[in-house]
Amino acid sequence: MKAIVQRVTAAKVAVGDELISSIGRGLCVLVGITHSDTEKDVEYLVRKLLALRLFEDTAGKRWQKSVKDEQLEILCVSQFTLYHRLKGNKPDFHLAMQGDAAQNLYGKFLKRLGKDYDETKIKDGRFGAYMQVHIQNDGPVTVELESPVVDPKSSKQLDSTSNNSADVKHSDCDSTEVDK
Repeated sequence: MKAIVQRVTAAKVAVGDELISSIGRGLCVLVGITHSDTEKDVEYLVRKLLALRLFEDTAGKRWQKSVKDEQLEILCVSQFTLYHRLKGNKPDFHLAMQGDAAQNLYGKFLKRLGKDYDETKIKDGRFGAYMQVHIQNDGPVTVELESPVVDPKSSKQLDSTSNNSADVKHSDCDSTEVDK
């Protein structure tokens, strides 16, 4: 499960001319689900999202407060295109979980966010619809989160951002790592 998290001063999602949801200051989260995702991935992503420190404290010190600490809103938008691979110049989405299964797991993600935080602060787009997402990125600050990938052959956790040449397991750290 993957999330592109954007710190925003405002965000809204519409389908055609219909406004579906809008928030003020908070996070806009684009959520992708792959075919191997389970409720464990939901739990991991919700925990990371709610603890992610993207906001400053009252003294102005950056990266100190989470969306939960600040009691801000979260706008979630399902986005299967996060699980793409390019075949030449054409995107292929076979890694994305399909239809009803994806909608069910996405619904569990939203419910878990509401349960672990405040359901009145969780907003949503319309699953499967052609949406227009408007954000006013604050900073800009954009962070990618992804649940760990488990290698079914060895039951080892692999870093989901590793490339095809080597599977590398990274621990959570404070520094920024550059892809090698």
